[in-house]
Amino acid sequence: MQSHFRDVVFPTLTPQAVTEAPGYPTPQVASLALSIAVMVKDPQTGPTHLTFVRIPAMLSRLVPVRDDRSFVRLEELIIHEIDALYRGREVLQAFLFRATRSGELEGGGDDDAGDLLQAIEEDTKRRASNAVVRVEVERAMPSSLRSVLLRELRFDGGEQLLALGDDDVYEVREPIDPTVLKELGSLPLPELHFPPFQPRNAFAPYRSVFDPVRERDRLVHHPYDDFATSVYRLIEEAADDPTVTTIKLTLYRSGQRSALIDALVRAAQAGKEVTVFVELKARFDEAQNVHWARRLANAGIHVVHGLVGLKNHAKVSLIVRREGDTLRRYVHLGTGNYNAATARFYTDVGLFSADDNLTADVSEFFNELTGSSRGPSGQYRRLIVAPHAMLAVLLERIARETEHAREGRPSGIRVKLNGLSDPDVIEALYRASQVGVPIELIVRGICRLRPGVPGMSEGIRVVSLVGRFLEHARIYRFTNGGDAEYFIGSADWRPRNLRRRIETAAPVVDAECRARLDTILDRELADPSAWILRADGTYHRASTAADTRSRAQSAFAAEAEADLALA
Repeated sequence: MQSHFRDVVFPTLTPQAVTEAPGYPTPQVASLALSIAVMVKDPQTGPTHLTFVRIPAMLSRLVPVRDDRSFVRLEELIIHEIDALYRGREVLQAFLFRATRSGELEGGGDDDAGDLLQAIEEDTKRRASNAVVRVEVERAMPSSLRSVLLRELRFDGGEQLLALGDDDVYEVREPIDPTVLKELGSLPLPELHFPPFQPRNAFAPYRSVFDPVRERDRLVHHPYDDFATSVYRLIEEAADDPTVTTIKLTLYRSGQRSALIDALVRAAQAGKEVTVFVELKARFDEAQNVHWARRLANAGIHVVHGLVGLKNHAKVSLIVRREGDTLRRYVHLGTGNYNAATARFYTDVGLFSADDNLTADVSEFFNELTGSSRGPSGQYRRLIVAPHAMLAVLLERIARETEHAREGRPSGIRVKLNGLSDPDVIEALYRASQVGVPIELIVRGICRLRPGVPGMSEGIRVVSLVGRFLEHARIYRFTNGGDAEYFIGSADWRPRNLRRRIETAAPVVDAECRARLDTILDRELADPSAWILRADGTYHRASTAADTRSRAQSAFAAEAEADLALA
């Protein structure tokens, strides 16, 4: 280990003194960079002072010892050999920490930004110097060193002290930077890997994707239904189809490489009318989206990239196709981004439709997006749009279930979300539960609702599914006295989604599509590996069996592979 440190690690390390001496600017700690706070003492002068050492990002965090199953973490090795960096001085303390800087952009949301594209581009470059808002430290760090570290980080803002306090310091069990687990996952150890998975083709390869969609609505369930041969295929066919006249699409996060972008450029070059709404304010994807917006605009595509005070989080595309003497519209509405990379490990659902009412709604939705700098406010036949209508529609649906229960009619609410925190929605769900509406919720992440509280929420059950794939779909089902309603959409039931974002939800009316949604809800609510939320806010796993992988995900994956084998 000492040889590895001397030959490989030591040359990459740079101790940075925190001092007011001329020529020594206060080192700026990079956001989320794992670092060591080192307190040193000069034997001659006596005073102590603080220094930082950043763990090199280019080196492997796991240093193998003898075999491929035993490792020393790089940061442990550096701390063990830290004296080598401070010849002639005494190292008193050396402990790990990590600072997090704010991800907000100063000018990105300003209503008076003259050029939003340029403003966000400039803001993303300044993000690295944003204020420190969180400091993570290892639990063994002495309080004296924490105080010195916090004091120095307060000066990170220059002349204006940052508002860092003790509440912004978090004790963390090692490893402080858990991205080291990615290196474990990349090791050639079969027990650390899921078996290879091959998704099914959602549409027959020998037919145009427009043909089955024209016959009836189609529902896809990613990643079990291949994203590339369904959603991407729709856009690529539209780009190359001479009968297609128009393509409109929203982009929130499309990834670093995108065949979809290539298809849109190709469509514009072929003379089609192409309109793309690129949401520049997608957190941490701003720089990438600026790049795509510029490339699309340079190709002659009409690019819209800003609404006053709102983010556009909708996942919608519209294609207009000439068929005989008429023009027919096709739409795709999804719960996930148009991103092929995340579509391989995010579970999402998407609806393909040529329904006249729904496609007309989507057409009007795009007209509102491109025809005004304000958010959509029109009345729609099928589509539910936030922020002007979705919250009211959801509250009305919950109230209707409440009334059904009071009158003794069939009632029930089943919802799958990433997060549930809107106070009005939660209060409405409590009221519904109190009159006997059975409520089952699949909420992967944040959930401010407390189920099973006597007198308030005994009839509410909340589960969270964590498995091979990241659960990302949004499904809403209301029993409605026996005439059930189903919706899929882009919105979680959180204030930001329902009140501050452009979101869409579409009704699912086709019987086969509804049956697929029921299967998703049934399996995930019954999954023995799911985490169940208790009334006190804690979670417990439904099964204590050794295999804690999601059984629902495994079943969907097995069915997809079986279908692929039969194709």
